[in-house]
Amino acid sequence: MQQKYTYLLLFAMTFRLITDGRPHPLLSKPSFGAYLFVYFTGNSRNEEAIRFAISMDGYHFKVLNKNKAVINSSAISETGGVRDPHIQRGADGKTFYMVAADMVSAKGWNSNRGLVMLKSTDLIHWSSATVNFQKQYAGQDSLLRVWASQTVYDSTVGKYMVYFSLKYGKDPDKLYYAYANPDFTKLEGKPKQLFYSPDNAACIDGDILAKDGKYYLLFKTEDRLPGIKIAVSDRLAGRYTLQSPTNVQQTSSPVEGPGTFKLNNGKGYILMYDMYASGVCQFTRTTDIKNFKTVDNEVEMDFHPRHGIIMPITKSEAGRLIKKWMTPDDIVQTVKAEGLKENNIKLDTVLNTLYLPFKPGTDLRRVHLKFMQLPDVTISPETAIDFTHGPVNIRVAIASGKTATYKVISLEDHNPVLEGYYADPEILYAEKTSKFYIYPTSDGFPDWGSTYFKVFSSPDLVNWQDHGTILDLTKDVNWAKRNAWAPCILERKINGAYKYFYYFCAAQKIGVAVADDPLGPFVDSGKPLIDQPPPEVKGGQQIDPDIFTDPQSGKSYLYWGNGYMAGAELNNDMISLKPGTTVMLTPDSTFREGSYVFYRKGKYYFMWSEDDTRSENYRVRYGVALSPLGKIKVPAQNVVIAKDPAKGIYGTGHNSVLQLPGKDEWYLVYHRFNYPKGIKMGASAGWYREVCIDKLEFDGDGSIRQVVPTHNGVRMVHIKK
Repeated sequence: MQQKYTYLLLFAMTFRLITDGRPHPLLSKPSFGAYLFVYFTGNSRNEEAIRFAISMDGYHFKVLNKNKAVINSSAISETGGVRDPHIQRGADGKTFYMVAADMVSAKGWNSNRGLVMLKSTDLIHWSSATVNFQKQYAGQDSLLRVWASQTVYDSTVGKYMVYFSLKYGKDPDKLYYAYANPDFTKLEGKPKQLFYSPDNAACIDGDILAKDGKYYLLFKTEDRLPGIKIAVSDRLAGRYTLQSPTNVQQTSSPVEGPGTFKLNNGKGYILMYDMYASGVCQFTRTTDIKNFKTVDNEVEMDFHPRHGIIMPITKSEAGRLIKKWMTPDDIVQTVKAEGLKENNIKLDTVLNTLYLPFKPGTDLRRVHLKFMQLPDVTISPETAIDFTHGPVNIRVAIASGKTATYKVISLEDHNPVLEGYYADPEILYAEKTSKFYIYPTSDGFPDWGSTYFKVFSSPDLVNWQDHGTILDLTKDVNWAKRNAWAPCILERKINGAYKYFYYFCAAQKIGVAVADDPLGPFVDSGKPLIDQPPPEVKGGQQIDPDIFTDPQSGKSYLYWGNGYMAGAELNNDMISLKPGTTVMLTPDSTFREGSYVFYRKGKYYFMWSEDDTRSENYRVRYGVALSPLGKIKVPAQNVVIAKDPAKGIYGTGHNSVLQLPGKDEWYLVYHRFNYPKGIKMGASAGWYREVCIDKLEFDGDGSIRQVVPTHNGVRMVHIKK
C-alpha cells in the first residue's frame, strides 16, 4: 500500500510540473546553451514568412537556411503570408508552440482577420491551423485586423494563453487574450481584454515576461506618446497597471514589436524591438525590467529581421537545426581575424576557394582564424596560419555528414577604404592638421534611414581612423530628424582661425553646421539653408549639396539638387545664399544627383551621377564650364567611372575629388555596391554601399580619362609640411 501511494505521489508531482511549468526537483529544466531567433523580413510577399537564425551567446546571430523561409507561408495560412512570429517552449520542456499574424500587408493594414497556430517537437516539422475570428466568433463584422499574437503557458488553468491585438471599427487597437485547445489548433471561448489603457490609447505588440512572481506586459502604444511601455500584474491574465507612463525604448526613432528573453548566463534580460523605419533591431539589456541599456555594439547578425522573438534552446537543439539548415559554406563564411575586412570576404563555391581581404599592414605570418563556435561542427586546422607562403587548406565538417575543404587565399586590397557601409563620400585635405578626412553618409539602413553623420581621418589615404558621430539629427538638429545624407565640407581661414562649414541633407532639406576643427563639434545653424526648390523646378529633391570656392575669385558657391542641378553664390557668412544668384545648371538628361565641382587649368569641371543609386549602372559623368555658374558643355565621351562586371564592381557613383596640395595629382573618391554581395541584393544594394578611392587622370586637352574601378585602390600618399 505504501509503495502504491508513493507511485501515485510521484505521478501527481510529475503531472503538476507538466501542467504548471514550475521548477521541480523531479524533472529539471533543459540546460540552455544557445538561442533561436524567429522573425520575418519585410512587406513583400516572399518576405512575409517565418525565418530562423541561431546564436550561441544571444548577441551574435547567423541565419539558417540562407535566410529563406523555413515554413511555406502559403501552406499554413489563409492569406498566403505570415508576420510577427512568436515561439514558446512548452511546459513539458520539449514541445514548441508558434503563433503568427495571418496577413499579407499588400492587401492593406486592415485586411487580416486571424492568426496561425503551429506546434512541433523538434523545431523542424510543424503542424499548423488557422484561426479566422470572423468565422469562429459571432458579432465580428466590424473587426478590421488581428495583429502580433504571442503565447504563454498559464499554470493556473493548465492551458496556453494566446494574446493579440484586435481593432474594431473606429475603436483603437486593444490587447485581448483567449486560451488554446489542448491540440493547439483553435481558440476556446470568446477573447477577453487583457489590458485597459488608462487614456484609451491604441495598444499593439504585447510581450509578457515573468520575473520574481510578477508578470510584465511590454507593448507599443500607437498614438498619444507612441512607443514601448510596460504594465505589471500579479496574475498572468490579471489586471495590468502601467509601471510608468514613460517609454522604455532607447531611441527616438519609431519602434514596434518588443520582445524579451532571459540570457542563459544569468546576467539579466534582453529587450529588443524593431526600429522599422531604420531597418534594424535594437538590443537593450536590463536586470530589473525598469532600466535599459543599449548594447547594439555587442550585437552582430548577417540578416535584417523585422518583428520577431528570441528563445533560449539547448545545444542539442541547436545542433539539430544546424544539421538541417546549415552547410559548410555557411560556416566557413563566419570567419573572423585581426585585420580582416569581414564585409568583403568572398567565397567561390565552384572552386571552393575563400578569399580573405586584410587591412594594409596586417601581419600575415601568424593569423588566427576564428569561426562561429557551433555544436556538432569541427574546423581544422585550429592553429595559427602563415599566409606568407601562399594559400592554405581548411576543412569544415558537420556531424550530419556534410564536409568540405576550402583553399583560403589572403589579399591586401585597399578598396574599400572605410570599414563598414558608407556612401556619398566627401573628401577634405585640412591645412590645419595636414590630414585627409572623409565625411560620408552612414549606410546600411533600408530606405537610407540613417540619422547621423560620421568622420574618418587618414595621414596617407590608406589607413583610416573612425572618429565617430559628428552630427546626430535626433540630438543636434531641431528642424529635421531623418534621412541624414550626402554631406560636404569647406575649410576656411577667417581672422587667422580655421572654420569648417559642413553642409548636409536632412529630411530632403539642406542645412549647415559649423566647427573649429575637422572633427567637430559641429553646431547646426538652427534652420535649413535650402528647403524649397527653385521656382522653375517641378519635382525633385533638395539634396546633395556641394561646396566650391573659386580659386580665381575667392567666392564660394553651393550646388545642389536631385532631378535638377542648381547653383548659387554664398554670402560671406557661408550660411546663406546671395539673393539673385541662383541659376539652373542641369547639364543634360543624364543628370540625376550628386553634383561636384572643381577647378583645373582654367576649366570648371562639373560632375554628377546618372541613374538610381540602387542600380548597378549608377555612374559618374562630367562636363566643363568657363565660370562657376556658367553653361556646362558636355563632351561626347564624358563617363568618369562605371561598373566593371569582370571585377564584380557595380553601382559606382556619387563622388568627390581630391587634389594633392601643390600638385597636379588627383583622386576620385566614390561609393560602390558592397563587394561581393551587393549585386545579389537587388534594390537593397543601394543602401549597402562602400567607399573607394582610385586615381583620376587627364589627357593633354583636359579631358578626363575614364577611371577604371579597382579593388587594389591607391598607394599611400604622404604630404610634406
